[in-house]
Order: sequence, then structure tokens, then C-alpha cells
Amino acid sequence: MSDNRLSVFKTYKLYVGGKFPRSESGRVYEVTDSKCKWLANAPQSSRKDARDAVVAARKAFGGWSGATAYNRGQVLYRVAEMLEGRKDQFVREVADAEGLSKSKAAAVVDAAIDRWVWYAGWTDKIGQVVGGANPVAGPFFNLSTPEPTGVVAVLAPQESSFLGLVSVIAPVIATGNTAVVIASADSPLPALSLGEVLATSDLPGGVVNVLSGRTAEIATPLASHQDVNAIDLTGADTGLAKELEIAAADNLKRVLRPQPVDGAADWTADPGTHRLTAFLETKTVWHPTGALGVSGSSY
Repeated sequence: MSDNRLSVFKTYKLYVGGKFPRSESGRVYEVTDSKCKWLANAPQSSRKDARDAVVAARKAFGGWSGATAYNRGQVLYRVAEMLEGRKDQFVREVADAEGLSKSKAAAVVDAAIDRWVWYAGWTDKIGQVVGGANPVAGPFFNLSTPEPTGVVAVLAPQESSFLGLVSVIAPVIATGNTAVVIASADSPLPALSLGEVLATSDLPGGVVNVLSGRTAEIATPLASHQDVNAIDLTGADTGLAKELEIAAADNLKRVLRPQPVDGAADWTADPGTHRLTAFLETKTVWHPTGALGVSGSSY
């Protein structure tokens, strides 16, 4: 084998609608590691890319939300299997992105895969926790069931390029929503590689769409988009989060604004169920029990 072989540099692309387009604008920007060493050129998404991602997410919503919760769990578990098979790649990318040693990056990747499996297990259980039969006066069944909100714009954490990323994406899609994800501006490579994993898993195209670039530039049109039903502001700083909240109010979007909003959250902590319930709506159905006879007995 020749010692003069040239390396094949990876071309990172967006992940939209199950495909890998370059940015509509043709722009890229340099991604560097913690020591300012060049790693790759990442696509710099435009407003048009954001709108295209919303169209893809809306198109995928009907099929994904209509799938059984058990099936969604199987699909998410398959994603975890694919992540496990590409662990070495993610360890390298996380180490570069976050300035970690290989052993610490491996621990982060293991935690991210475990987190994905954890959310996969919740798909057919969260309905039992937040739904159920309600006691009412009268001959009626009264049942409350959770339903997905719709298309969710997700601003991924800026500092936690993989564990935090998984922690904000997995609960959104586990509950039947579809997502438009804005990757960490300075460390987008793990997110763009996650798109490659999703494409080769059983996840339908459009359920998750991954954009890279300047967070404010992409998030602003998503916050005011009339076909985006909710927005997670995890990756926004305080000033941007306030602006996006105001824009989101125009069509009454659900807004998740975690505290703190500066990316300093402890992503290794027990995530609980609050992200699973953040983008769910409760549907309550009344149905007559069928009262029998004058005595008022019923079944």
C-alpha cells in the first residue's frame, strides 16, 4: 500500500426529507475543534432550507403519528442499534467537538445511546402515565389520551453536541411528533452524522430533519412559521430565546424554554418525563355507557 495515499475528506450535508441536500444557498462554514484545528466544512442553512424542512416534517407527520406506539419504539430501538455500530465515529466526533479525551468521549456516546434506548422504551408507556379514565357524574365513559402536537422545531444544545442532542430529539419523536432540528452552530458534525444513521434505520424520511448553520438565522423563520406547532428553545441564549418566544406567539406555538437557556444543563442527570409530555396534547372523549331501564342501571 502506498504511503502517499491522499485521505478522502468527508462531505457533510443536511438531512431533509430523508435525503442529503447541500444548503440551498450553496454556503458552507468552517468547523474547528477545541484547539481551532479545521475539521470540516458544514453546510450553512438558509431560510429556504428551514421552510423545506418544515414541509418534509409535515408530510411525514401523518404516517408517524398514526403508527402504533409499539412500532415507534421498535424503530427507535433500531436507531440505537445503528448508533452502537458506528460508535467509534461518534466517539471521534464528540472528542473533537467538545475537547474530551477518547475515554470521556466514549462515556458520553455510551450515555447517548442508552438515553435513546430509554426513550424508545417510553413510546408505549407514556400514554398510561398521562392518560386514563376520568371519574364523572353521569352514565358516561370519560377517557383522556395524549396525542402529538405536530411539527416541532428543536434548537439543539450548543455545548453538548451528542448527549444533549439525543436528549432533545428522542422524546419529540418518541411521542409521535416530527422534528426540524437546528444543530449546535460550532459543533454540528455529530448531528449531521446522526442524520446518516437515521437514514439507514427504519425511521421514515421527514420525521427528523437536521439543519446546520447559524442558530438565529435558521430559528427565526421557524419560530414565526405558521405550520410549526411547537419550538424547543434549549439551544438559544437568553436574548434569542425571548425574541423567538415573541415570534412563536403569533400562531400560539407550544414553547419549551428550559432554564438555564445557556447550554449549561446537566445532560447526564435523570431526564424524567417532562420532555415527553412537553409536546403532547390531551384529547378527552365522552361516550355514553348506555343506561338501561328506569332504575338507571348501566353497563
